[in-house]
Amino acid sequence: MDRRKYLKTLAVGTISASVLLDSCQPTETKPTQAAGPPPLDRQPLEKAREEKLKAEQFFDPHELATITVLVDIIIPRDDVSGSASDAKVPDFIEFMAKDRPEHQIPLRGGLKWLDVQSSKRFNKVFTDCSASQQIEIVDDIAFPEQAKPGMEQGVAFFNLVRNLTATGFFTSEMGIKDLGYVGNRPNQWDGVPQEVLDQYGIKYDERTLNESVRFDS
Repeated sequence: MDRRKYLKTLAVGTISASVLLDSCQPTETKPTQAAGPPPLDRQPLEKAREEKLKAEQFFDPHELATITVLVDIIIPRDDVSGSASDAKVPDFIEFMAKDRPEHQIPLRGGLKWLDVQSSKRFNKVFTDCSASQQIEIVDDIAFPEQAKPGMEQGVAFFNLVRNLTATGFFTSEMGIKDLGYVGNRPNQWDGVPQEVLDQYGIKYDERTLNESVRFDS
């Protein structure tokens, strides 16, 4: 399975606008005057809440280590860009767990579910498993239509982590470069195509050509 290709499609086509807007952070632009951090478009209460969330810690070190392994399975490092953890996706998921408290129980419960499964199969927690053992467990929950009965909690957990990983990665500077997104760029309009003008029997007058259509090369 080409996970990166799949996740690009997921990121571009199915991530809701509300999640993207809530999760995207302002990016720095080249200063035109004095150097310094760009202004944040936040109200005082919003700024205070954001700083409060950043100061709190929800996941413990073991949970964060498990999340790091998972997100790098979902989006590994390749010759195009770094992995999800290189793009600081674990930090993004940590923030989202605090920003969206409804994610806390599913995420923490899912991490515990993962360790229970690992202990049953391999007598060790997920982070201590080999790469092949980790993939064996992930493959059982990464494809909902193929999941066996009893795997429902794992499937729901992995779907949530996969969506958060895609959102975090593809809204980061690294992920945007990976997509090749360049944003709005100015272009040069060279008028209505000649075949369309011929079809309707019309043509530009010299003034329109000079003022609106022709450009200096």
